[in-house]
Amino acid sequence: MSDALHENEPPEATPSALPAVPELSQLMVHLLKGVVYRDDDERLWASLLRLQTRVREQAAVLLLDLVLDEAEGHAFLKSFPDPDESEGTPRLPRLVVRRPLSYPVSLMLALLRKRMAEFDAGGGDTRLVLSRDEIAELMRVFLPDGTNEARLIDQVDATITKVVDLGFLRRLKPAAGSASDQGHYEVRRILKAFVDAQWLAELDARLEVYRAALAGGAGEGGSDA
Repeated sequence: MSDALHENEPPEATPSALPAVPELSQLMVHLLKGVVYRDDDERLWASLLRLQTRVREQAAVLLLDLVLDEAEGHAFLKSFPDPDESEGTPRLPRLVVRRPLSYPVSLMLALLRKRMAEFDAGGGDTRLVLSRDEIAELMRVFLPDGTNEARLIDQVDATITKVVDLGFLRRLKPAAGSASDQGHYEVRRILKAFVDAQWLAELDARLEVYRAALAGGAGEGGSDA
């Protein structure tokens, strides 16, 4: 009789029988962790396109907006603009924190954005790949006079590392058998979303400001990410 009673009871859940994480939850977790790229996960990207309305609704609860660029193949979350203080609306904490950028990092981002605009105008490949030496050459003219080669390379390497951490450069694996390869980097196209056309139009004036600041020995402080 005891056996008969247990025959109709549902089996205990096992770890393998647990429900899968819903698509919407997966999308929100990935977006809160950083940028979602189409090329990195086409299945996740397809889910984002299909569920983008629901993603926007969920993001809005956290005072975040979904920025989705289908042409460039990337998406990310950004904070809503701060409320106007004159309206008396309290300013809530930001989930996506703004980080101050040093002048060298701001300078490199500006130069990479300008190089990308030139690259796009050529109408060639969609992937802009630069070597460390090419990036150093972009920076050279804007560094203080008298900067020696070793110091230049050290500064460029340190700045590249920060830009990689920010997600605007992606370090590529060296080709097989190229032990002397000093590094090649793909300029991520999301840079276009952070440095817009209006900002780019004023770039020459901004670069002069950066060069003057660096010549004066400015270090940390500058624009925000």
